Amino acid sequence: MQFPRIARFRTAADLRAHCRSLGAPIPFDDEVLAARDGSPLGHALDVAGTTVGNRWCIHPMEGWDGTTDGRPTEPLLRRWRHFGTSGAKWIWGGEAVAVVPEGRANPRQLCATACGHEGFAALLDAVTTAHRERFGTVDDLLVALQLTHSGRFSQPVGGPRRPRIAYHHPILDGRHGVDADDDACVVSDDEVERLIEAYVAAARDASAAGFRMVDLKACHGYLVHEFLSARRRAGRFGGDFEGRTRLLRTLVARVRAECPGMLLGVRLSLFDTVPWHKVEGRGVPWPFRDALPYDCGFGVDAADPLAIDLAEPIRLLTILRDEGVSAVNLTAGSPYTVPHLQRPAAFPPSDGYPPPEDPLVAVWRQVDAARAAREAVPGLVTVGSCYTYLQEYAAHAAQAIVRAGWVDAVGLGRMVLSCPEYPAETLAGRRPARGRLCRTFSDCTTAPRHGLRSGCYPLDDYYKQLEPDASRVKAVKAAAGTAAVDGGPSATA
Repeated sequence: MQFPRIARFRTAADLRAHCRSLGAPIPFDDEVLAARDGSPLGHALDVAGTTVGNRWCIHPMEGWDGTTDGRPTEPLLRRWRHFGTSGAKWIWGGEAVAVVPEGRANPRQLCATACGHEGFAALLDAVTTAHRERFGTVDDLLVALQLTHSGRFSQPVGGPRRPRIAYHHPILDGRHGVDADDDACVVSDDEVERLIEAYVAAARDASAAGFRMVDLKACHGYLVHEFLSARRRAGRFGGDFEGRTRLLRTLVARVRAECPGMLLGVRLSLFDTVPWHKVEGRGVPWPFRDALPYDCGFGVDAADPLAIDLAEPIRLLTILRDEGVSAVNLTAGSPYTVPHLQRPAAFPPSDGYPPPEDPLVAVWRQVDAARAAREAVPGLVTVGSCYTYLQEYAAHAAQAIVRAGWVDAVGLGRMVLSCPEYPAETLAGRRPARGRLCRTFSDCTTAPRHGLRSGCYPLDDYYKQLEPDASRVKAVKAAAGTAAVDGGPSATA
């Protein structure tokens, strides 16, 4: 099934009407205002006493391009410099940094034990120097570092994954090469305690390097997120809500105690669903009807896990606010199991499936869930996700949504790989060049799925000429039948 491409909508009003016809009433302003003309996106934001100069935020993105032991390289620093020149005043995490080597999602991911103070300082210098040179000051720039453990999706060296899991999952074990009878890959309580110390040590190094904020990653199926659904786990870190949230709550408490003055953020998947997969060319949910109630989700209705239930996520957000978390970056699902829900795209990655619904519906789910969370937990600063799919109309939606108070700031991820100047251009009252807008071709996901460096191969000249990676990405997409049609998107029924 195909759906109308965003590029074919001539006006924001046309796209707004289409969204309403889908039951996905994303608000869009008809015109994007410049900051000088009072755009809500140009308003400063107070984050626990720290001034953030506007409402654009850059999501953390890793590119499979660090050193083999997990330190920054020139291509990686290039990406951070682009974050600095983007015009966004909040760089949320910049890069997902594994706190221990065995927790890396790929063999080239940054690792805190290898980076240390020196490596972290290089990252911060790259983004702040670029920002200062472009905009004159960094006084209203907030840069965070994201700390993570990849858990089930750990691949610290070449070859197959080496998963570390919170519990055995009845579907994901088989899909991702975990022996359901092998408890050796389940993270023990003692290992959890050691990981807590690793997070604290990484936060100390980040603070010493000058970062004013760290993000404790709890999203997209990685380890801390998986613990939130660990009803099948015995012991202190599983079972009931208190046990399942204990790891994240402990990380918050320990980092607050060890790094006074450091702002704390959490990137959280507000909701999930059952895993999906491709069957006869279509994306369908994995069969689950014989396993109800479904006890392996967070933010899902156990009686109908295709439905969202925000009761537990809102309860958790309330606790995080009360225990000292300054801001949350709200997302959903996992790119490994439900890419259409987590990262809506017109063209799926090579290991994905065609969108089972108009991707605008998935955008609306995240927008609406973030709105509900902000309304339910006042006083907690929120960043919204899922805007890149809106392409030339991302700023129209962001402006309307921030004005309405549905979120405090709007994050961009994939868009900044192809068009890093998007925030600056919109704030200046200019339209970003259409030929640089992310069209969700998914090369930035397909490439790392095959051990290649992640970037925008269709639109960034650096990656177009990056061999042999560029040729291999084209070959992979052609073999998978996911290559975009030359000449750009076209209208479909």
